Amino acid sequence: MDQPIGERIRDIRKDNKMTLKEVADRTGFSISFLSQLERGKSNATLESLKKLSLALNVSPAIFFDETTAASSDDPSSEVEKLNHHNIMYKSLHHSMEDYAFQPLLVNLKPGQNEGNAFTHNGQEFLFVLKGVLTVLLNNEKIELKEHESIMFDSNQTHYWYNYTDKEVVFLCVSHEFQ
Repeated sequence: MDQPIGERIRDIRKDNKMTLKEVADRTGFSISFLSQLERGKSNATLESLKKLSLALNVSPAIFFDETTAASSDDPSSEVEKLNHHNIMYKSLHHSMEDYAFQPLLVNLKPGQNEGNAFTHNGQEFLFVLKGVLTVLLNNEKIELKEHESIMFDSNQTHYWYNYTDKEVVFLCVSHEFQ
């Protein structure tokens, strides 16, 4: 990877002309944590990266893509691999700028059951293309099979998991309210 995650976060924040305080207000993280994250002194979790991507109005894929820097002119090549969590994101907004919602193709490897539920402003739509996806929504586990979907307000505590021994592929379309 050409650029560490913390540096990418800092560059995106500065490109958006945002202060650490503004990002802290949008994410609920402390300024101290964000500063440590940007300097590589603290590690990000999948949940924290999702919150940061929403606060900075970028695809989560931007933090991990090995070929696309934060200021890339080709967002269609955004692909994120987060091997520690066995998750792969692919941004589907292609070259469109100022998009109203964020479409992502998400692959969860077998047994991906790490991560903590979280909230953010907006709505999410999930559509399962392959496998069985378990969605945790307000402490209720909901199983979605192929070609099933769910839509919910993202201010509800939520997360998704793959408790099976097969890969799960689904479409996630999210919209953040400002």
